[in-house]
Amino acid sequence: MRTVYFSIVFLLIAMGVYAQSLTNKKVDGYRGIWFELNQKHEYGDKYSGALGTYTAKHVPLAIYAPKVDKTFFVFGGTKSENERYLLCMIGEYDHKTGMVSKPTVVYDKNGVDDPHDNPSIMIDNEGYIRVFVSGRSKQRMGRKMKSKKPYDISDFEELSEEEFTYPQPWNTNQGYFHFFTKYTGVRQLYFESSMDGINWTEDKLLAAIPVNKGEKSGHYQTSKVYDHRVVGTFFNRHINGHPDTRTDLYYVQSDDMGKTWKSVDGAELKLPLLQRETPARAIDYQSKGKNVYMKDMGFDAAGNPVCLYVRSNGFKPGPVSQPYEWCVTKWDGVNWQTFVVCESDHNYDMGSIYISDTEWKIVGPTEPGPPKWGVGGELAVWGSKDRGESWKRKKVLTRNSQYSHAYVRRPLNFKAPFCFFWASGHSHEFSKSELYFGDFKGNIWKLPYNMQNDYEKPVKIN
Repeated sequence: MRTVYFSIVFLLIAMGVYAQSLTNKKVDGYRGIWFELNQKHEYGDKYSGALGTYTAKHVPLAIYAPKVDKTFFVFGGTKSENERYLLCMIGEYDHKTGMVSKPTVVYDKNGVDDPHDNPSIMIDNEGYIRVFVSGRSKQRMGRKMKSKKPYDISDFEELSEEEFTYPQPWNTNQGYFHFFTKYTGVRQLYFESSMDGINWTEDKLLAAIPVNKGEKSGHYQTSKVYDHRVVGTFFNRHINGHPDTRTDLYYVQSDDMGKTWKSVDGAELKLPLLQRETPARAIDYQSKGKNVYMKDMGFDAAGNPVCLYVRSNGFKPGPVSQPYEWCVTKWDGVNWQTFVVCESDHNYDMGSIYISDTEWKIVGPTEPGPPKWGVGGELAVWGSKDRGESWKRKKVLTRNSQYSHAYVRRPLNFKAPFCFFWASGHSHEFSKSELYFGDFKGNIWKLPYNMQNDYEKPVKIN
């Protein structure tokens, strides 16, 4: 029946029934998108479920703005419970009132149901909110959107239509920087920069590493900024361009807006990176037969980079690819060191890392969820007092949930209680998907699924 329903929906879209765009319209509640890749295996789809805060390669998804004491957050939503019609949305949480706004549709994806098109967010120096709506190769172009007023989510204008996927925009003290992906090989890494957020440099190729001549290249990355000036990115490598063979771990950084690039120990690198063996490589995982799934990264107080990822024995869901090890790889000033935090039951379990002088923390779906071997699970907080070398589970945040919790995201410059946010839904079957946020004390709020007013209180559930 669901297949018939979706066929009817897409037929109606083609006929123009859904032709009226919802861009810049308010939606009366927070409803996440549900998605499946349709690559079936013995233990379910390669990945499926509540993907409103997907992917790990969309960074950041939320930013706390101290000037207005609000957290602005973007997500992939939909109009109603029974639809898989992607709307790129933005909401705001007011820390003074404890209320959330009705979400605004920044961009209506016109019938696309794929959360690879989800947005990322940046706030510029004047307070204008920039939303980077992901495209998908040249089939669907990416779009750069800008709020018409500072710190205001009511109305957005489209600045450009460009080819980019997995947008990662950053505001630095030297200008604006954007990591992204283009399908010029299969998945190759690019970057661009801008002084005003309007005029950008030409797209520059960062990495396209094959092993043998004639092979395709591919990468996934996660990035961050240190001290408002150093942009850094960790990335893996896809053997012959196939994402099911993602392996190895690389790191590069730049302190001059991409004019020059260096490895973590200061060796200057020539771009684009084309060789597997390079000073940028942190770990050779191919020789160990390991897959690497990027999750998050950060820097310690000294500017040393730290990467969070899941390491497994293959791409298929289920016991065949276990153990699914949550790993932290850090630079200690001399060497790369890797430590295992815990294990979960899926490659696409995703959490975030929080690094401070006193304690490092990870929040994610590390505990088994209602269906085993599915994306997401029950949430837990893990802590380390020795800079990531040993970890203890500090708190289990959710228990006996109806649905799995997935893709836990860290807001940039986060402020309690909006310390992390995520979506819930059935891991294997089409379901309702709701959005939540929480803090490190164990408090959890659910964003209102149905809203009567422009601003309402989230529902405290824990």
